[in-house]
Amino acid sequence: MDITSVTSYRFARTRADLALAPGERVLAGGTWLMSEPQPDITGFVDITRMDWPDLEVHPGGLRIAATCTIRRFVDFSRATHTPPWPALAAVTDAAHALLMSFKVWNTATVGGNVCQSFTAAAMVSLLAALDAEAIVWTPDGGERHQPVASFVTGQMTNTLAFGEVLRAIEIPASALTATVSFHKMALAELGRSGVVVVGRRDIDDAVTVAVTASTLTPHVFVYDAFPDPALLAADVRSPADFFTDALGDADWRREITVVLAERVRRDLEGGR
Repeated sequence: MDITSVTSYRFARTRADLALAPGERVLAGGTWLMSEPQPDITGFVDITRMDWPDLEVHPGGLRIAATCTIRRFVDFSRATHTPPWPALAAVTDAAHALLMSFKVWNTATVGGNVCQSFTAAAMVSLLAALDAEAIVWTPDGGERHQPVASFVTGQMTNTLAFGEVLRAIEIPASALTATVSFHKMALAELGRSGVVVVGRRDIDDAVTVAVTASTLTPHVFVYDAFPDPALLAADVRSPADFFTDALGDADWRREITVVLAERVRRDLEGGR
């Protein structure tokens, strides 16, 4: 796609380079930005030269750079880790739920999927279920932390203010040691997800269930003990922002969410 409104393209190599002029937009993989006209954008600021480590393992968990590609995250998830992080087994499921060819994984980034903030963004689905936090650099030189689940505020909207840049995403070790189940459904075999439900069961048997794609914003339900089917069904049916579009009616999304949540519950019940 020729982005005819863009008249400048520059690489950011230091934090000072991230100061945006009017009309500039931060770019990492750019797979969505380059896929259709962007009439409001006059310049791109490419952050791939910031040389952030893709993935950093530390005692508290895992830090994923905003510039880490989907491919790199998938490959990392398939490697052997000490201590074991069984939750990473769901990364490949999330990658396959993305509306893109696996070849695009080499360019598309984890941070880009989060910042694009589609309701069906599969990285958002997984990260919300894993209690991940977005680390955002602010224009004044500071940073703020926010759960990915509340970072996304609607279809293609989030809490990033002009000049703020997503630096990384952190997943706590406590979530990475959990058992995870990932279920999605779409009306078209290769279409965008209409419903995604991701659940995790921690080593203390606490359960977290995240609902995305069927609702305009992520919804996360946390249980100290394993939930019974009726409670889980009532909870995942309760959000007020199930929506209708060409890929499914709100009522269909709501009821399929209940079906997938029960599948997740059974998976997690059998995972111990």
